[in-house]
Amino acid sequence: MVDLFIGRILVKNNKDQDELDTEREIVLRLQNRILMLFFASAACESCQQFAPTLADFFRRLTDESYVDRSAQLVLMYISLDQSEEQQESFLKELPKKCLFLPYEDPYRRELEAMFNVEELPTVVVLRPDCSILIPNAVKEILSLGPDCYRNWQEAAELINRNFMISEDFEPKSMRSWSDPVRRLKYKVEDERKEKKKKRRRGLGAGGDEDGGGSPL
Repeated sequence: MVDLFIGRILVKNNKDQDELDTEREIVLRLQNRILMLFFASAACESCQQFAPTLADFFRRLTDESYVDRSAQLVLMYISLDQSEEQQESFLKELPKKCLFLPYEDPYRRELEAMFNVEELPTVVVLRPDCSILIPNAVKEILSLGPDCYRNWQEAAELINRNFMISEDFEPKSMRSWSDPVRRLKYKVEDERKEKKKKRRRGLGAGGDEDGGGSPL
């Protein structure tokens, strides 16, 4: 997902609205994380109603008053507001750890088209490789709350096994019961492959599987 925002300015939703404007800063903030792109507008009543739920959802996963360590999750507000004043007003409803694009950046509208946003609010969930995990997670967040993250984490892990989210970054209560089964599955598959390799090596050396020598 880093490539989506290289060369852009990302702004933190804190008091000073600090900017991430170098490639290094953006990489450090986004790399190896699941990204939620929140498309909304202050003029949208449904967005206003959903914003507190999303803010609470994000805090419960990233605020250390709720979890031992923050989940590897980024929330980014993609404003579809009609004015900068509307954008600033809506940002007050979102967590301080939230990122956003400057109002004057036309990339906001490009992202809207890129992800085929047809309704508001929309929360597009992206894997670390920029592929779409959930086209619109609003209903899932409303129905499941923070448990969504466990599902997203497992899906990202299964699809792209080069990216493994450390268990240290999630509370014990959120770890999947299926995780040991999945790990055992991969272990068995690896052991089978290794046995086949050894069998081929043995045959290639001129011996049989019982290790016997040449007949008299």
